[in-house]
Amino acid sequence: MSTTQMTPAPATEPALHDLLAGRQLPRWAPLAAAAAGIVISLLLNLISAVDGVAGTAVVAAILFVIFQTGWSLRVEGRRHAVDRLATTAVYATFVIAATPLIAVLATVFVKGIKVISMTFLTHSMRNVDTQGPGGGLQHAIVGTFQQVGLAALMGVPLGILAAIYLVEYTADAKSSRLARAIGFVVDVMTGVPSVIVGLFVYSAFILTLGLPRSGFAAAIALAILMLPVVVRSTEEMLRIVPRELREASLALGIPRWRTITKIVLPTALAGIITGVMLAIARIAGETAPLLLTTFLSQSFNYNAFKGPQAALPTFIWDQFTSGTQASQDRAWGGALVLITIVMLFYAGARLIARFTGVKKF
Repeated sequence: MSTTQMTPAPATEPALHDLLAGRQLPRWAPLAAAAAGIVISLLLNLISAVDGVAGTAVVAAILFVIFQTGWSLRVEGRRHAVDRLATTAVYATFVIAATPLIAVLATVFVKGIKVISMTFLTHSMRNVDTQGPGGGLQHAIVGTFQQVGLAALMGVPLGILAAIYLVEYTADAKSSRLARAIGFVVDVMTGVPSVIVGLFVYSAFILTLGLPRSGFAAAIALAILMLPVVVRSTEEMLRIVPRELREASLALGIPRWRTITKIVLPTALAGIITGVMLAIARIAGETAPLLLTTFLSQSFNYNAFKGPQAALPTFIWDQFTSGTQASQDRAWGGALVLITIVMLFYAGARLIARFTGVKKF
């Protein structure tokens, strides 16, 4: 009986295992690279032209990328170094995009919370010196809700119907040409400055048709501004709905309009609501159209169809232009209230979409 000798493992395998085990940066490597970048940037801050918090932070970030990438290139190799560089770039772009938003929100909160009180939220500026303390913005809150509500009543149905036509009724060549024309107009409206829309409403409705400067005139301008946002967002949500759902419904003999109302729209409802809330957020802070169509008011006006009416954007603008510390504090308070209202609307829309059993793709 012959015996087979066991061939010893190649000597290169332990060496290869050790090599691969060692070709990885330790977990503390990013922290060490960041610490080195911060220390060197602080030294450069003392002995060179690098100055200020922003300059020091930029130099520290650049040094961190250089140290980490070079260290990884030497230890892990080119592929891992490129991967770490790309990952760092992704995180860096997120920080760059989020920092201005966080800074704005923090500034508005810190400066606006000082003036927030029940008196500020439940009183108007009637018989109050705009350059002195006191007063409130309840009249502006009422005006904003009425104007944005009227704009939504006009703009949301038109935008959804236009999106339904663009997605569901553009099969033949003639309607396709019309759809391209509508899409072109919507794209142009998306880039039109808000002041141009205000001038159009002012000249066409107020000067030509005799419509009084009022909250309703402002709502017309706001509806025009929100219309392209509603159209495009609704159109994208409708296109996400699987074509098979439409085909199955039509194959059962269900009319197209009923397929749209009972299958397509409920399926895309979550995205449509989100798009509507984005459109409302788009128009809630507009100032230029309001100055041209309804201007300012220091007292309550519950009739949006007659007379000037206040709104939060015009209230903020008026208080900032007054130039005193008290008026600027009221302006920061108005900005905080406006941001809070927009965030509450958006959160409410997300809750409605979540608890109505709407499917999301």
